[in-house]
Amino acid sequence: MSNIERIVRISSDKMKSEFSRILLSLGFSDHKADKCAEIFTLNSLEGVYSHGVNRFPRFVKNIKEGHIKPDAVPSLVHRTGSLEQWNGNLGPGPLNASFATERAMELAQENGIGLVALANTNHWMRGGTYGWQAARKGFVYIGWTNTCPIMPAWGATDPRLGNNPFVIAVPFLSEAIVLDFAMTQFSYGKMESFRNEGTQLPYPGGFNNQGELTTKPEEVLETWRALPVGYWKGAGLSLLLDIMATILSGGLSTHEIKSCKPEFSVSQVFIAINISSLKNFPAIGNSIQQIIDDLQKSKPENETTKIRYPGENVVHVRNENLKNGIPVNKQIWEKILSL
Repeated sequence: MSNIERIVRISSDKMKSEFSRILLSLGFSDHKADKCAEIFTLNSLEGVYSHGVNRFPRFVKNIKEGHIKPDAVPSLVHRTGSLEQWNGNLGPGPLNASFATERAMELAQENGIGLVALANTNHWMRGGTYGWQAARKGFVYIGWTNTCPIMPAWGATDPRLGNNPFVIAVPFLSEAIVLDFAMTQFSYGKMESFRNEGTQLPYPGGFNNQGELTTKPEEVLETWRALPVGYWKGAGLSLLLDIMATILSGGLSTHEIKSCKPEFSVSQVFIAINISSLKNFPAIGNSIQQIIDDLQKSKPENETTKIRYPGENVVHVRNENLKNGIPVNKQIWEKILSL
């Protein structure tokens, strides 16, 4: 069967409805089911299928196994100035992350900057979701999470570091500039998507059993030797993000989380900056536009290459999927319908 034959197009309304139906059957309240379904659908609508529709069956599995508590909500542990520490109480990761982002913005509105550190929470799915959430309300956002050990230190062969996704978002016109990346060259969810589609990675994503760099996702998924972004620099950044998430939240570090099957009780950081309180705020929009204009004057390597800023393609994919439906692997969609 060809890649095209393996794909079905599902409307965002239909997808959200199915997600809500399943979550309600698992003990979610109406509000929580709707919000969580909205986040999974939005991630899929904007082209991050690896942390949207493709990830949903695993999310359900973790709920059924008791690692995600549908009725849990975050609780405040400690407050000092514009910094707060919260316990996620193993609640649904996307809901906890959305709450922490809102709370960070509230603190930033009061103090210029707000930081919420969240311990004992679950996978937040697409980190960029919360960057868009803050940037659309006019805030600069910086956030990250640690993960289970899923990447070797530079020069090592056994996984000791997390891929620790990191997000920076800035308001821009009616949308945003959003940089969202894991410390591995490709997230494991992205590599699973490539494997499911039967395609190779566009660049080497890790090492195979012979210790050679490979573009075959199934080989990296077998060895768990994903390639750090920037080689030793990405490995070092992963380590520091884990340290910062641990000390700010008072939660678990990567080496304490240990298990990746399943992964739970991770630590996360959410920072919001209220740029409207800055003296130069009236000029900020023009400054960003000039930076982007200069970037897009870059000489492309070939005629088909378009120079984009981080997050620019999201708008295009969102509009295309709204018009044509969200592309989903048939087997994954059938599995979701059967849940």
